[in-house]
This record gives sequence, structure tokens and C-alpha cells, in this order.
Amino acid sequence: MNAFECIYAVVQTIPKGKVATYGQVAALAGNPRWARVVGYALHVNPKPGVIPCHRVVTRNGETSVAFAFGGQDMQRTLLEEEGVTFLPDGRVDMEKHRW
Repeated sequence: MNAFECIYAVVQTIPKGKVATYGQVAALAGNPRWARVVGYALHVNPKPGVIPCHRVVTRNGETSVAFAFGGQDMQRTLLEEEGVTFLPDGRVDMEKHRW
């Protein structure tokens, strides 16, 4: 498996209602230094409906401003539809939802 395939395999295991960080996905995919590679892999996600890239956020629980599949705030909308809650400052409540 190449790096992207490893990343996609990890992301597919994140359950609904949970989120993982870029660094967490990188470590689980085989290299904790791949956080930026994870970001790029998710940006070019070949199967958006199958590989739930919206479940990957920054270590602080921030969503992507320029979410690749639907525009600004679409990532938040998709997460909210799965029951993910947000703090008043707009970040995911990581204590509740971190995978």
C-alpha cells in the first residue's frame, strides 16, 4: 500500500460522530510526520462519499476553512449532521468527539 492508501484506510475507520486529527491519522497510517501529507491526501480524496475526510480536523478541533468538497462551513455541517458538537469558539468539542 502506498502512503495515500494507508491514509484512506485509516480515515475510513473513523466512526460517525467522532473526529481524528491530521497527526493522529498520520501516526496510524505509519508515519507521525505525515500530517501535511494527510491534508493533501484528503484534499484529493478520490471517493468523498466513501472516505469521510470531513472527520479529520486540526489538533485544536478546527475545521478546514476551504473544505475541498462543498465549500466553507460544509465540513462543520457534515459533522453536525453526525452529532458532533462544537464549542462556542467554533472548534469541535474534542473531549467528547476525539476518536
